[in-house]
Order: sequence, then C-alpha cells, then structure tokens
Amino acid sequence: MAVNTWKYPLGIPPPSEKDWPKDEEDFFLLDPDQERDALPQPFRMINKLVMQVFESAMEIIERRETLREAHKLKVQPKKCFPTAEFQVTERANCLAVSGKYVFVGLSKGLAAFNTCDFKDVCAWDAAKTEICAVHALDLGNECHVLLAVDEMGLVWLFCFHKQSFLLVKILNEVEDISQRSTCVEEVLSRGGDYAGILLQGNTKAWLEIYQLPKDSWLREMEKNSGAAEGLACSERRSSCLSEELPVSAIQADVELDLPVLLLTVRPPKPITGTSFKDPLDALKEVDDDSMLGLGYNHLIKDSQWELHEAIFCSTYREYLEGQGVTKEEIPRHATFHFLLPSRILMGPEMEVQPDIPVGIGVHWDGNHNFCLYLLNHSLKGKADSDLMPDVVWPCAAPIACSAVSSCSRYLALAGEDATITIWDKHLGYPLSVTAILEERFIRSIHFLCGSAAASDETPGTDPVCPGADPVCPIIQLLVLCTDSSFYLVKAPRAGKSSITLLADRPENPNLTISAVVPVLAFPSAVLIFSWDGTVSLMNTDTSQTVYCFCTPPSHAVAPPWQPVFTVDSMNCCLLLRGDEQQQEDELAQSKATQSTIFLFDFNSYPLKEAFPKKPDLSLKSLQELKWIERCNIFLRDRFHFLPERQQVLLEMEEQEYWDCLQAQAAAMDNEREKVKGEKKQ
Repeated sequence: MAVNTWKYPLGIPPPSEKDWPKDEEDFFLLDPDQERDALPQPFRMINKLVMQVFESAMEIIERRETLREAHKLKVQPKKCFPTAEFQVTERANCLAVSGKYVFVGLSKGLAAFNTCDFKDVCAWDAAKTEICAVHALDLGNECHVLLAVDEMGLVWLFCFHKQSFLLVKILNEVEDISQRSTCVEEVLSRGGDYAGILLQGNTKAWLEIYQLPKDSWLREMEKNSGAAEGLACSERRSSCLSEELPVSAIQADVELDLPVLLLTVRPPKPITGTSFKDPLDALKEVDDDSMLGLGYNHLIKDSQWELHEAIFCSTYREYLEGQGVTKEEIPRHATFHFLLPSRILMGPEMEVQPDIPVGIGVHWDGNHNFCLYLLNHSLKGKADSDLMPDVVWPCAAPIACSAVSSCSRYLALAGEDATITIWDKHLGYPLSVTAILEERFIRSIHFLCGSAAASDETPGTDPVCPGADPVCPIIQLLVLCTDSSFYLVKAPRAGKSSITLLADRPENPNLTISAVVPVLAFPSAVLIFSWDGTVSLMNTDTSQTVYCFCTPPSHAVAPPWQPVFTVDSMNCCLLLRGDEQQQEDELAQSKATQSTIFLFDFNSYPLKEAFPKKPDLSLKSLQELKWIERCNIFLRDRFHFLPERQQVLLEMEEQEYWDCLQAQAAAMDNEREKVKGEKKQ
C-alpha cells in the first residue's frame, strides 16, 4: 500500500509579494483624493478649480459665522433718535456752533440759525459763492468772529453781531488773478485773538498768522448797535427777494479795524552745502544757544554731499533701482496749533496772560522738525527773509500728525514710523514714547477727556503756565490708523505707558471709519462715523459701542464718507446733516434738494449712566506712594516754593555766556587776521 509522505512539516506558507494581485498593488497606501488625478485633461483642471472655489466659500462662511456669533455676544448699542431738526433751503456744506447760533455754509452764502427755536435769523449771499468750510467763535457781548472758505479758496472774515453779518476782509484777495492763492486750512485760536490760514500758490505754500482786533470790534459794535440792527433787517432772507445788499454797503455802514498780519511762515528749504570758510564764521552767524537749529549753519561742503550721495547710491543700488530715487522737495502742506504760555515759549521778562496764545507750533509734511514761533515778531525789514523758529524739536522720523490737549499743556507727535511721543510743554520733557508694533500708518491722534481736560479745574495751579495737573494723572490719547484700526495710549506721569487696541481693521469695507471725534463732556467717550452712515458712541474704557445715533428711516447721513457735522461742547449736543433718500429717477435733481440738520441732545439720553464721572484722585500720604511718585512731589515742591532757586535757573538762560563765546570767536578771528598781515610784511 502506497503511502504519501511530506518532505516538510505542515504549516502556514510564508508570504510572498510575488503572489499578490497586481491590480490591488499598494491600494491601502493611496490617497483617496488622488483617484481624481487619473482623470484626463481638462477634467482634472476643472475639478481642481471647483474644489478651490468650494474651499474658499467654506472659509468665508466659517468666518461670517464666527463674526455673527461674536456679534451676538457683544452688547447691542442702544439706538438714539434726533431730539430736534430744522430745514435748510439749500445744500449744507459745513456747520459751526458759537454761543446760541448755528452757522451753516450753503451752496450760495451763509445762514445763521438760533439754537433755541432753530429759526433762520440771518443770511448772507451777496457774493453768490459756495461756502465749503466755516469756523466760528464767541467773542462776548453778542459778537462772533467767523472764518469762511469758499469754493475758490478765498477766506472771508466776518463779524456777526446782533443777527447781522459784517464782512471785515477777504484775507487772501489779490488784484492779479494769476497771483491768487487758495486756502487749504484755517484755524481760529481759542478766544478769537488770532487766526491762521495755510495758503498754496502755483509752486509754493506758506502760513499766515493774523492778529484780530476783537477789542476794537466790541467797542465799535456798542457804538453802532442801531446800525447793526438795521443791517440785520436788510439781510434777512425774506427781504433778499426785493433788493440785494452789496458787500460795499455793509462795509460802508460799520467800519471795523482790519486784522494785522503778524507772521509769514514758509516751509524749510532743503539743506545745501555750506558757505562758511571755517567754524569761526559759522559761530558768528548763530544768534544764541537756547535752541537747536534747522541745520543750515553747518560746515559740510557741496562736494562732500555729492560724495556721500554717490557712496550711498553705489552701496544700496539694488534697493534703489526698484523704488527709484526721489529728490527732496519743498512741502506744500502743514499742520499748526496755537499754544498757550509755557516754560518752553516764555522768557524771564515776557508778560503774558494765561488764556491768550503766545506762539504757534508748525510741522510740515515729510519734515522731522516741530518748529515753534513766538507771536511777538515784527515783519518790518523781514519781508524778503525767511522767519526762523524760536524753538525746534527734532524727531527721529518725519512727523505724520500732531495734537494739542484742551489745556494746551500736552503736545502729542506721531511719526511716520508709528512712534507716538507725548510732551509736557510746561516742564519740557516727554511723558511717554510708545510705538505701534504692527506695520500701520497713523492717520490722526486726539486727546480724550481724561486728566488732560480735567487739569484746567485743578486748584492751586501755576498762574503763568495753566494746566498743572494732580500728582499722578493719566493722559489718554486716541490713535486712528489709515486702515481704520484705532488704539488707546495711556501715559501716566509716573510709571510705564501702555497701548491698547480698541478696534482692529474691519473686515467689511463699509465699516471704514471716516471721522473720529472725542466728546469732551463725558470721560472716555468717542464719536465714530463710518462709511455705511452709522454714527456710534464708544466707551474707550470697555471698548464697547454703547449708543448709536440714527437718523429717521426717510433720511441718511450725507455724504457718509465725509459727513457734515459739529459737536457743541457747551450745550452737549451733536448737529448732523441728513438728506432725504431719493429714488433712482430723482438722482438728477439731488443738488436742488433741501438739507435737514438733526440735533442729538446728549442730555436727553442716559449717557451719564454709561459714562459715569471718574472720581478725583485721592491724596495719599507720602508713605503710601511709590518712590518715583515721592520724588516727583519733592521736585515739584522745590520748584514752586523756592523762588530764589527758580530765579537762578532762569538767569542761566541769559545771553551773557553765549555773547562771551561769540566775542572770543571774534577776537580769535582778529588775531588770525593780524598774524596773516605780519607774515605778508
């Protein structure tokens, strides 16, 4: 009987890759999305594009869902509707409030309304010109000063008295029309003592500062009160249809003193090579040692400038070829502020009043220097020469924007490198130097109603330099960037400053911010105007929007990207222009429609609950204060209660040491000439 035998023991055969089916090779290693790669063209490209569109749509949906959920968690702002409104027969281009009057710049002239009943009390349309900007200030005794700029850039100076417009002068009027200049910015000093206008010609720009004779205006108005009432009756809108009153007739009845041109400030010229032969010649040209100059009196020759520029261009050629090299040009725009008395702008023998400006601060676009000029200069003999600043504050980067606090003690400078410096002009040193770490450009800066505004009410302040604050106030500064993000800078007098992001760049372009205005009546309150026409009120302490000022559904803020509004700090109200919403077939007649001015009275809303008044800083004992606060108190007391030491400090600023140095330089120059003469002999 045959028996089958096995050569090897029974068991599981060893695996072999050769026995695997080829159609299932590496099947478990394949990506499911790669199955579509086997599709022929152009189906693979179409599939890839469709998937990209689908993924982008899902990302947008997820982002919107996240924003919607975050919006639900936020505190919804309360809607506030207007408390009053009045109609304007023409298109309102600008608004200004002074005392009990609201001045409106119209497409043909000016109009004045009473804030009590909002009735049209007076109108001026003698020149038939469109007013684009207006500024007004109350001088007292029912007299107001107005600066109005028309569509041609002419500056009209008015004196409004007892419901009548009195034209004083057109500040930039010239006989030769080819020499006409346009006004791009105008500023009235607080109190109405001075007025400044920035003018631009064909190839140059300059700043003119005028002194307004308001005291003589008030005396003249008292004498001619009867003539002013007659002018008011003839200037009313109801009588304009029968007979038009020319400008010359207004000036013939009441003659007012003309403003006096004090300063003409021109932009700094580019620095060129020196004309001095040696350091002694440069030393003799310098007036004094009390300030840093603009850099003109140097010893760098033209050849050295050219050599330096050639070395720079050869070193950074690869970077300059892509961007292109631009030569330095004379700037054509400037920002200026009127400044009250301070230690920086005062000499030991100057007699000043605390509430009247003594100087101006100017910075030109693209320039590093903040220049300060005293207002006691004379233009005699200086018509052809450029006025030199009395004080120069150089900055590390070109100055982008600036702001001055309501008490005029604090000055904030923002550079193009997003660096923000807050100066104390009373003491002359910086309180804070902060920077925005993100790559953003600063658009504007504003002081909030914090310690800077409250410092005016602090008892025991210096009568010469107002605005002396408590022991450790906190200066708050609102910073608005070009991408509509804004920050809050807090700078204490003792300690480290901080910067907080209040709102980031909006995702929706319609939420772009068009204007930001602090409300001085309430602490930490800021009005925000957006492109979509919304006007909201934010609390900077909580970064929350607490109120939203809405126009009626039939009207909308016009234009939303450049709203026409004004904030009356005295009466605590907001005046806002709103136009009636029209259909598409009525857009052609939009220019002929009336404008509506809406009034939002802050006292009619519970704003005091949303913005409670902050308690005053309690006076602590010296043992409870930090060492740096103790040192600040000690130095302040030493400065105020030792007049003989203060007098010594002031005497150190006199000219005797600098005059001695200049005399020594002149003696050395004479000795050198004497030695040269002996050698020739």
